[in-house]
This record gives sequence, C-alpha cells and structure tokens, in this order.
Amino acid sequence: MVIRMNDEQIRPDAQQNQVVKATQVLETAADRDDRYRLLVESIVDYAIYMLDPQGNIASWNPGAQRFKGYTSDEIIGQHFSQFYTEEDRATDLPARALHIAATDGRFEQEGWRVRKDGSLMWAHVLIDPIRSPDGQLVGYAKITRDLSERKATQDALRQSEQRFRLLVQGVQDYAIYMLDPQGAVSSWNRGAQRFKGYTDEEIIGQHFSRFYTEEDRATGLPARALQTVATEGRFEAEGWRVRKDGTRFWAHVVIDAIRGDHGELVGFAKITRDVTERRNVQQELEATRARFIQSQKMEAIGQLTGGVAHDFNNLLAVVLGNLSIARKRLPNDPKLLQLIENSIQAAERGATLTKRMLAFARRQELTRGPVDVPELVRGMAELLQRSISSNIPVSTQFPLQLPLAFVDASQLELALLNLTVNARDAMPDGGSITISAREERISTREAAGLPAGSYVCLSVTDTGMGMSEETLAKATEPFFTTKGVGKGTGLGLSMIHGFAGQSGGRLVLKSILGQGTTAELWLPVVEAHLLHQEGETPHPDLPILNPMTVLVVDDDPLVLMNISAMLEDLGHEVLEATSGQQALRILRRSAEIIDLVITDQIMPGMSGVQLIEAIRAAHAELPVILASGYSELPEDKLTGLVRLGKPFEQADLARALVTIMRPSGQVLTFRPKHS
Repeated sequence: MVIRMNDEQIRPDAQQNQVVKATQVLETAADRDDRYRLLVESIVDYAIYMLDPQGNIASWNPGAQRFKGYTSDEIIGQHFSQFYTEEDRATDLPARALHIAATDGRFEQEGWRVRKDGSLMWAHVLIDPIRSPDGQLVGYAKITRDLSERKATQDALRQSEQRFRLLVQGVQDYAIYMLDPQGAVSSWNRGAQRFKGYTDEEIIGQHFSRFYTEEDRATGLPARALQTVATEGRFEAEGWRVRKDGTRFWAHVVIDAIRGDHGELVGFAKITRDVTERRNVQQELEATRARFIQSQKMEAIGQLTGGVAHDFNNLLAVVLGNLSIARKRLPNDPKLLQLIENSIQAAERGATLTKRMLAFARRQELTRGPVDVPELVRGMAELLQRSISSNIPVSTQFPLQLPLAFVDASQLELALLNLTVNARDAMPDGGSITISAREERISTREAAGLPAGSYVCLSVTDTGMGMSEETLAKATEPFFTTKGVGKGTGLGLSMIHGFAGQSGGRLVLKSILGQGTTAELWLPVVEAHLLHQEGETPHPDLPILNPMTVLVVDDDPLVLMNISAMLEDLGHEVLEATSGQQALRILRRSAEIIDLVITDQIMPGMSGVQLIEAIRAAHAELPVILASGYSELPEDKLTGLVRLGKPFEQADLARALVTIMRPSGQVLTFRPKHS
C-alpha cells in the first residue's frame, strides 16, 4: 500500500534520504579505495574535512584537530560557521562561501578563524563542492591551513618596510635616495628635497652628477665615485655640492652598492648630509685655537719683555738722574757738556726702546681720551709726508662723520707714524699709501676677538711687496724684522700690537705677497659720558719749594741712591727704605717729621700700592708719589695719588713734587719729557 503525504510531511524524510544517500556514496568511495582515507588521516598540517550540503561537519582529520582544537566527537555534526569570527558571521560569510563553491565550483580565501579556545589563527581556506555521478550536490570538501606564522612574518616584514619607508621619508637632515646602475636618481626623500631643493618629479630620472660643482664634473668625480663603489663596495667623501638654486653647501657623502641575490649590481644607496655649519664651526674653532696658542706665546714673550723692560727702566732712571745732576755741576767745559748731552740723548733713546717693549707687553702707561682720528691724521700730514720719500704719495679717505676714538693720542700718532714708515720700506721702487678710517660694529654673535661694541678702524694700505703667510704670522712678534741688520729693531709692529690690545682694540694685518699690505688699527669708540669730562689742568711753572723730608722706598739700591741724590740736589732731606715693611717701621718711628713718601711699585713682599694702602690707613694726610713704568695698576687704589713714570729726570721729579704739594687733590700722571 502506498501512503502519499504533502510536501511538508515528506521533507524530513527527503532530507534524511539525502544524508543517507551521501553517506552511501562516501562509504562506497571509501570501500573502493581505502588508501585515500589513510592519506587524509595521516595529514596533520592541514585540516581536511567534509561538510554536508547545509554546512554541517561530516568528517574530521587529525590535522583539523591539531590546530583547531576540537576532537571528532566534539565537532562532527556541528555547523562549520563556528570557526568564523563574529564579524564574518554577521556578514553571512560562511553561507556565501558555500554558495560560491556550489555555483563557481570553488571558494578560496585567507582570513581570521577561531580555535576552540577562542584564539585566532590566520587560515588559508579552500572549499570544493562534492557531487554525485549524476551531478547532485552531496557536500563540500574543505581544506584549511594555519598560516598564522607566515602571516605574522609577512605582517612584521610589511610593518618593517613601512617603518623603514616612513623613517627614510621622515628624515630631513639627510638626503637618502637611490641611484640606478647608471647613476640616475630612482628615489628621493624629504631630506634631499629640503636641502637640495628638487621635488620628486623634478629629480627622479636625472643623473646625480648635477649635484656636483662644475670643477668636480670636469675632473670626472661623479663617475669615479660610482666606479669606486662598484669595485670596493663603498665611497665616502666631503666636498662642495650644488643646490637647485645654484648655491653651494659642504656635504658629507656616503655611497654604497646595492646587489641582487646573485651578486649583480642593481643600483646604489646614497646618503648626503649638509655639514656646512659643522665645517664653519670647526674652522672657527681651529682659528680660535690658533689665536689662543698665539696669544699664549705672545703673553709669555710679553711677560719676559716686561720684566726686562722693568729692570732696564731702573738702570735708565739711575743713568738719567745721575747725568742730570752731573750736568748741573759741570765746570765750564763745552766738550764735557757735549759728552753729557750725548749720554743723556742715548739714555733717552734707550727709554724710548723700553717704552716700546712695555707697549708690546701691554704695561706702558696710557692716557686715553676722546680723539678725532681724521683730524689727528690731518694734523700729522706734513710729518708723515716728510718721513717718507716725496715720490710716494699719501692719500686719505674718511667718511663725513666718524665717532671719536677712546685712545692715547700721542701713542696713536707714534703707531701711525710707525705704520707709514713700514709701508714706505715695503715699496723700495715707489708706490702709494692710503690712510683711511671707518666705523665698525661687532655684535655678540661675531667671533672677532673683540668685545661687542663700536670701533673706529684706522687703516694704512700700501702697494708694496706684501708678505707671505709665514711672514704675516710672525709680523707682530718682538724682534722679528725683514729689514737688514741695523735697519730695524723688530719692535715696531709688536709695540703697535701691544698698544692696540691695551687700548681695548686690536691690530689686524692683511697682506698678499706681491699685492701690498693693509694694517688696521681697531680702536674702541669713546663712551658718551667721557665726552663731557674736563681735560687735565696744565702744569704750572715750577716754584721753589720749601725743604722737605722725603721717605724714598725702592728695592733697587742704584735707583734708591739716584732718587735720593736728585732730591738732595733739590734741597730736600731724604730717608731711605728698601722694602715696604721697612718703610712702615720708619713711619712708626718718625711719621711726624716725614712730609712725603715716594715709592716704587714692583717690590718683593709688599707692592707699592699695598704700601700706599697701609700708609693711608695709619697716616691719611701723608702725600705719596708712586714711581713706576707699569700701567697695570688698580685704578680704584689710585685716588688722590700722583704717579711718576719711570725712567724720569730731575725736572720730572720736581714737577711731581710741586703737583702733590698743591691742595687740588687732582690725580695726575707725569710723563718724562722724552716720552
């Protein structure tokens, strides 16, 4: 008997029949060749299993169990969609995968899948439809491979490449780019664009030799650089390179060879850095170091020179003092008087030489004040022209307005005369001399060897033989001269060098062999508050002073005897002390009879300034004269003090006595007449 039912009643039976039919087909296939089952069951690196037409799992191999975590009992009969992430299930990816496999005959994809423990793996999935001999869909064969490790490696490589690309593009202080084997630019980073000026579109494909100077291209340097890299693997150098706008920069360049898997040359990696600023700093550092070494050498020579000049000053003081007294007491003998006068002139020339030595050592005494430099030069025009040959014209070039210089006018005249005579000597075959001046301003950012501020630059330029670099480097050293024997002391430029430094400026020499020399005197501009100070009061005629008792302090017995003799010759009584300590002991015993103290500055144990401080503390009203050829004295200690420059004659001493006995209280410095 046949029982018929409607479609809804027979649908479960039909579904069951399909499962039974599929199972029968599979069992038949398995029976036909059991080797396929053994093969699938032995694979552990792939998940190979079957789905029924609805996507339920019908078989499960050890590979699936190994990297998905489910046993056969746990998973067979479950829907395969549970291997998908929630996001994929939300987009109905499992159903779409089966549909594509059924309609297109294949579905293949990589994506995240979920293990039993909830962890994710990156899987390569292949789904193929399984059909009966009559073409009916009976299920799906699904092969899944865990590619998590490969995915991680690829992601790491991709991230590394991305980071490297970002790194290269983000670097702005280096030009990092590639060249093809012929030297054409094949990549370009932001650093290259920043300091070379080209964009990617402008430079990629162009030959890298355009970055080199014309001189380097003419010598074939770009080609030699690539050849060196090709043969040695690396090229490194520094040199000038050219930007797009034509300006130059100093570059540090490294080129490395890029080779393929088989060692073939596929291009070059080029890294360039703009090191112009570093080079400038290094050059300035080297120049500063050279100036420092030179200053140390000059300071050492200056100390030696200053010490010699000090001792020489004492000897000259004795000679001049004794000669002055002897001249007064000579009998009426013209020949003897002429010998004395000649001796005095020789001693005065020695004093001038000593003054130059002290000027080099920066220990001479300066009286600085406002000086109109153009006016000073014009006032010396006749003297300067008379000092050189008439066939050497001297011209001047001054601006309409120039600030006043703060300098010792007499020393500036001597320096200018010296420079002019040097210029004349550098032009034995004739030429011309130009004296000019200009204002210069130095900011705190400039390394000019001078404090920031305004300066008057007085220059003397000749068209003579010039100097070599070696001669120029030694020109200001004491006793160095290119003149013949007996034609120069070698102290002229060194004196000017010391004078300029002591004045707060500097001497700059510029010269090229065969093209002449320019000597520049940089002098500080006078400060505004000094423009309104009153000048020194002229010295009055010398009246006759009443006899006094004078305490003379000097550690040199010859000088001590000489000063005492000059004072006694002027009618005064003298007490002598060879040190500051001895002078204080004499004052403690006989202060009431002492009218005046004359002291040297450089003495062992106690200097003249220290002695003066001690005298002021105990005998505030006692006048003191400081006799010294040095200028490096603390100005704050010299208030109300008369200074007498060594060496001095009796007339200089007499003027100092008159000045200090005046009740004016003015601080004055007396110079010997030969200065």
